[in-house]
Amino acid sequence: MRKANTFLGYIFTMKWNKKFNYTSLNRIPVNGSRHYAVGQQRLPSVSTILSKTKSDEDKAALAAWIARVGEKESERIKMTAATNGTKMHSIIETYLKGRENLDLLKTEEETGLAKQMADKIISEGIQGKVNEIHGVECPLYYDSPKGWAGTADLVATYESQLSICDMKQKNSIMKESYSSYHEYMTQIAGYSLAHDKLFGSTITQGVILLATTDLVFQIFRIDHEKLKEYQQKFIDRVEKYYSLISK
Repeated sequence: MRKANTFLGYIFTMKWNKKFNYTSLNRIPVNGSRHYAVGQQRLPSVSTILSKTKSDEDKAALAAWIARVGEKESERIKMTAATNGTKMHSIIETYLKGRENLDLLKTEEETGLAKQMADKIISEGIQGKVNEIHGVECPLYYDSPKGWAGTADLVATYESQLSICDMKQKNSIMKESYSSYHEYMTQIAGYSLAHDKLFGSTITQGVILLATTDLVFQIFRIDHEKLKEYQQKFIDRVEKYYSLISK
């Protein structure tokens, strides 16, 4: 199914292939952390697992940053980033679904940066690269005594590979040596494992589409053996998480 429309100045045709039946999940808090109701289980989100199992080095780096900028300023920075990220995701979702209804957007001043970042990702990371869209904001879960759940930004055939795609925004460029890069890829790996178990699929690629606040676009990919490496990293984090909460 193709949808032709105009968005952010682009005329586009999006090809959808709804080969996977994504069903909604109820999000619930458990001890202040995000979980999802799956049958009688309350499965932790992928982000909850990663947050609870950060390395001591990453925890120390975060604490040092908060000490350097101050607690109030650190909260302001995090809230601004979260707001921009939410708006950017909404704009990209609207684009992918081919909707013209932009009531969710208010004034140019309120959403200007988010729109510009979304525009970067759309023009440089999506157009001409996404062969088919299989789902947007896809609920996924891994049904197991040590299971997990979450919502993938986009499942698509991306340059001929079945992929989990994640949209990110950052205040500065990211490098593969950064801990944030490894956390993002581990997150994607968790989604890929859940997708494969749930649908019997074979996800072969993880893609991060990133825009910075100064409008630099970056793309990062892992596939095949590298994706398997990160899947194992995620499994290790799952084991650590369940070990921690059982104490």
